Amino acid sequence: MIYPWHLYLMAAIYVFAGTMHFIKPKMYLRIMPRYLPKPKLLVFLSGIAEIMLGVGLCFPSTKNLAISGIIAMLVVFLIVHYYMLTSKKAGAGIPVWVLLLRIPLQFGLMYWAFWYFQL
Repeated sequence: MIYPWHLYLMAAIYVFAGTMHFIKPKMYLRIMPRYLPKPKLLVFLSGIAEIMLGVGLCFPSTKNLAISGIIAMLVVFLIVHYYMLTSKKAGAGIPVWVLLLRIPLQFGLMYWAFWYFQL
C-alpha cells in the first residue's frame, strides 16, 4: 500500500529526531528531568523508540502500532516540556513563550499521528 507523502514525512521526522539522540546526546541529557533515573539510558531508549516508530509508520502491518506508540511517546514527552519550563538550565535560554508553544505543538503532533489511523 502506498501512503500519502505526508505520512512518510512524519516517519522521516521521527527517524531524524531519534538519530539526533545519538549525534547530540548532551542536548537531550540537558532537558531530561533530574528526577528520572538513568538519564543516559532514557535518552538512548527514546532515540531508539523514535527511530523504530518512524520506520514502523511505513509498513501496513506496523503502521497503527507505530501511531499508538508515537502518541504515547508524545504524552510522555510532555514531562520533558514541563521540566524545560520549570528549570532554567533545561530551558537552555529558550524564551518562555517558545517553550509554552511547544505544549500545544505536542498535541498537534498527537492529532497528526492519530489522523493516520483512518488510512
